Amino acid sequence: MTARRLRASLKGWGGVGAMALALAVTALFALLLPLGSARGDGSTGTGGQGVGQGIQARADTCTDPQNQSPSPSSDDSGKTITAIKQRGYLSVGVDQNSYRWGYRDPNNTAKSSDLEGFDIDLAHEIARDILGDPNAVRFHAIPTNQRIPAIKSGQVDMVVRTMTITCSRLKDVAFSAPYFLTGQQVLAPKTSDIKGYDKTLAGKRICSAAGSTAYDKLSADKKAATLASSADITTTVPNQLDCLVRLQLGQVDAVVTDGALAASQAAQDPTVELKGRTFTEDYYGVAMKLGADDLVRRVNQVLVDYRKSGGWQASYTKWLSATLKADSPSATPPTAHYQ
Repeated sequence: MTARRLRASLKGWGGVGAMALALAVTALFALLLPLGSARGDGSTGTGGQGVGQGIQARADTCTDPQNQSPSPSSDDSGKTITAIKQRGYLSVGVDQNSYRWGYRDPNNTAKSSDLEGFDIDLAHEIARDILGDPNAVRFHAIPTNQRIPAIKSGQVDMVVRTMTITCSRLKDVAFSAPYFLTGQQVLAPKTSDIKGYDKTLAGKRICSAAGSTAYDKLSADKKAATLASSADITTTVPNQLDCLVRLQLGQVDAVVTDGALAASQAAQDPTVELKGRTFTEDYYGVAMKLGADDLVRRVNQVLVDYRKSGGWQASYTKWLSATLKADSPSATPPTAHYQ
C-alpha cells in the first residue's frame, strides 16, 4: 500500500498520528480503566459461594441461545448484587477501540479520558439502575479473546462488549436477554473484487478476531467446504479493530466481523465498504458469571426499562443510526424471550 493510500484510508482517524493511536491501543488493551479497579487477586468480590444457582441452558440442550436467559427481576437482595452494592461500583469489561461502541474519540480533546459509545451507554445505565449513579462503574479494557476468562476469573462483574450469545458460550458464562441484533458481514476495500461471503473469497486472506463468532463461522465453513478451500483464515488478532489496521496496511484482503461493527469501521475509513449482506443472525448480550442468577435477572430488568424509557433508541440514534441503513434490523431492540 502506498503512503498516499494509507493516509487516505486513515482519514476518519485524523491522519497518521491517529494510526499510531490505533496501533498503540492493542498494546494497551490489558490496562485497567481506571487503575485499581480490582483487588490484588484479580477478584471483584462477586460470584462467590452461596450465589444463586439458576444456571442457564448448556450447549448440549441449547437451540435458541438468545432465549435462554431467566426472567427479569428488580430484586436486589441476591448475594452477587449485595456484594456489588457493598463495594460501591460495578466492574465492567468493555472495548476501548470499537468506533461508536466503546472507544476514545481522538478528536475530542475535552473528554480524551472518557470512553464513549453504545455499549458504554448501556454500562452506565446498568450502574445507574443498580447503584443509583451512572458513574459508579469501573471499566476494564478487555480484548475479544479474553472476555470469557475475565468473567470466569472474577476480574469483572460483567462484559458489555458486542458479545454474541451462542450455545457454546453458555457453557462458560451466563447471558442477559439480547440487547442488539446484527449478523456477520464482509468488509473489504471498495476497489476489491470481493462481492460478499461467497466464492469471491477464494484465494483471499481473511482476518477475524480470535475467539470471535466470526472466526468460529469461518472455521466451521472451511471444514464443511461451504467456504472456498483456498480462502486463508489464519490471520487472527486479539482485538477486532486490529483487522481493520491489517486491511489498511494491505496485509489481508478482507475482514469478517459483526455487520454493526463493520459499518462503524466503514464510517472511519472511506476506502472500505461492506460487501454483500449479513449471512448470520447474531444477538449481543451482557455476559456475566455462571451462577450469578440474581445479577442476570436484574440486568434483564434494566434492559426492559431501558427499552421502555426510550434510552435504548436515544443511544442508537446518537451512535449507530448514521452508519446503519434505515431499514436495518438493528434499528430497533430485539424482542426478549426468556427461558
